Amino acid sequence: MMGILYVVSTPIGNMSDITERAKATLSEVDFVACEDTRVGGKLLNKLGIKKPLVPYHEHNKRQSGEEILRRLLDGESCALTTDAGTPAVSDPGEDLVRLCHENNITVIPVVGACSAAAALSVSGLKSKRFCFEGFLPENKSEKEEYLSSLAKERRTMVFFSPPHDLVRVLGDLFSAFGDRRATLCKELTKLNEKITYSALGKLYDEAKAANSIKGEYVIVVEGYEPSEKDEFWYNMSVKEHVEHYVNLGMTKMEAVKAVASDRCVGKGEIYKEVN
Repeated sequence: MMGILYVVSTPIGNMSDITERAKATLSEVDFVACEDTRVGGKLLNKLGIKKPLVPYHEHNKRQSGEEILRRLLDGESCALTTDAGTPAVSDPGEDLVRLCHENNITVIPVVGACSAAAALSVSGLKSKRFCFEGFLPENKSEKEEYLSSLAKERRTMVFFSPPHDLVRVLGDLFSAFGDRRATLCKELTKLNEKITYSALGKLYDEAKAANSIKGEYVIVVEGYEPSEKDEFWYNMSVKEHVEHYVNLGMTKMEAVKAVASDRCVGKGEIYKEVN
């Protein structure tokens, strides 16, 4: 009989947020896969649990993932954890989960803290529709293309930032989205927790003026609000959008270019839709 992979959420700061189910699962599995075995070891010590720890992170995920899979196929059970919060969300654990699905290993979520959901809940911004964007790309051109693709995203957006990048990230978001409303969440559930509801420009200025920046940050940014001029195409299909411009006298390629500009996507993507 094959084993089970349990995706176990752990506290993002306040140990009181650990669930009874998480403690029970960590106690019952054969071994625990941790992003950092030092962090995982401290958590288990606080809970009074002793289990073998296996490192599983971005730099060893291929080799470690294969070894974890072998043990699961042999019938052992594993708890996958991350340093804080929910594993496999903007996290290398997603590859292990996929590997398990591809090999018919049962995957079970053990729910708990999630900083993205926590930040959204206290943001004061629209939460009916939102998208999780995680960390910005490090490569400059990739980042510019990525943010450009989000320029007209109407859903509320959730981003992550480490402390050493906060000023740059806020500056990038301000440049891409203008002075939209945003909520900056620092050290959620921890002693120095701070939640600031403001505008991107002010948050950026305050971060630049800070003497030191510490802690982990979640940034929630309001989505794009189209003007009356922009509204006309939102209920159109891509084909209808192109036909609209053709009816105004544009050539098909001119119309494709205009639609790509409206929708902030590449011309090739629009061309595929209409051919």
